[in-house]
Amino acid sequence: MSPVGILFTGITVVVILIVVVRMHAFPALITAAIIVSLLAPGDPAEKIGRVALAFGSTAGKIGIVIAMAAVVGRSLVESGAADRIVRMFIALFGEKRCPVSLMSSGFVLSIPVFFDTVFYLLLPLARSMHLRTGKNYVMLILAMGAGASITHSLVPPTPGPLIIADTLGIDLGTMIMVGLLVAACTAAVMLPFIARLSRGMNIPMRGPEGIDDASPVPTNDGRAPGLFASLLPILIPVILISAHTIVSILTRSAASDSALHHVGAVTSVIGNANGAMLLSAAFALGVLRRNRRPAGRQLTKTVEQALTSAGVIILITSAGGAFGAMLQTADVAGAIERIVPLQSGPRAGGIGLLLAGFFIAFLLKFAQGSSTVSMITASAIFAGLVHADTMAYHPVYLACAIGFGAQCGNWMNDSGFWIFAKMSGLTEVETLKTWTVTVSTLSLVGLLFTILFASLLPLAVRTVS
Repeated sequence: MSPVGILFTGITVVVILIVVVRMHAFPALITAAIIVSLLAPGDPAEKIGRVALAFGSTAGKIGIVIAMAAVVGRSLVESGAADRIVRMFIALFGEKRCPVSLMSSGFVLSIPVFFDTVFYLLLPLARSMHLRTGKNYVMLILAMGAGASITHSLVPPTPGPLIIADTLGIDLGTMIMVGLLVAACTAAVMLPFIARLSRGMNIPMRGPEGIDDASPVPTNDGRAPGLFASLLPILIPVILISAHTIVSILTRSAASDSALHHVGAVTSVIGNANGAMLLSAAFALGVLRRNRRPAGRQLTKTVEQALTSAGVIILITSAGGAFGAMLQTADVAGAIERIVPLQSGPRAGGIGLLLAGFFIAFLLKFAQGSSTVSMITASAIFAGLVHADTMAYHPVYLACAIGFGAQCGNWMNDSGFWIFAKMSGLTEVETLKTWTVTVSTLSLVGLLFTILFASLLPLAVRTVS
């Protein structure tokens, strides 16, 4: 079978198993990986075994980071640190600018915390702000959700961008810095759009599942940690990983015995993603212990619950890594490279690559609903196209295009759609008019910024093994 035929077969298997059969994403991706491996060239005796090897290789690269991120996220919520961060933004911008406060809170918290948790955390505040200020309810919940959605798909250590960076061979610090840059610009443009969109939406605030209950849920019990301690678990990995990336770039032109190389030896240890996330998790647990003083068993239970949720994500992303590795074995990248021109730079063929990455991620997202699965599969398809000698911009921009494509077309087959609808008290039609339009517009604006930065700030192309 031709590489394109193998690609089509693999994607079809994933979509049918998830959408039609309603199978969990992990067995669906593993099944697709095995089928692709069987169809790809190679020794028949090794075709099943190489799927397991690829699965283990991916788990080894991203497993610790995802597990520690889950611990950080749960600790931030249970210690009150997440609530403290939210109230910092409220104090910074004031209640009159509460949409900015909510979007900023979602933007920051969604870096280590999963989208659904961020939404549950911020929704009571949005409801309370609506009652106190009279601000449009739809504008508040859209600003909150949009802020969380942007970084959820662009900035590690959330699973989607983490696996994209690994699959495309992108330095994690570069992924964080460029992801934050593009995400911040997109958020700035989306805020006035949300205000305009919600202006004509006279949707009353309702309780979950459409029950008319306008009572806000209090989230501040006066026991939240200090601002610095609340922010540090988020800042530790961002600063350490980014510092290692910057030092690594600077040492390329420095003498081998220079002080910069000694600094690089240090940052290579503390700036390693696994070590940085472990430090972050330890500090987050320390904040939780100091502020809530849980019993030893309760603290252990908190970690166990976090690792249980992380385990499912690790299985899915590792299965997606195996699926991507089998697509590379089938030379799918070579077939796509003959279709998508790469030689003309980011103003011509290079833009075509970004558009192709966005479009394929969008199709996968629209078909099966999961943004993470969409990012995993799309990045696997394009992994073989990341060549330093043919790309006129850094592959991190392809990663951003895929991340934005995986947000576009958020509708009824996505769990995020139902979280937004049911928790906010909106009907399905109201959610399509508000949330689907907002996230789809967000993804298109993000794509435009990605193309702009790829053209004006292409960066030095560098991949890591």
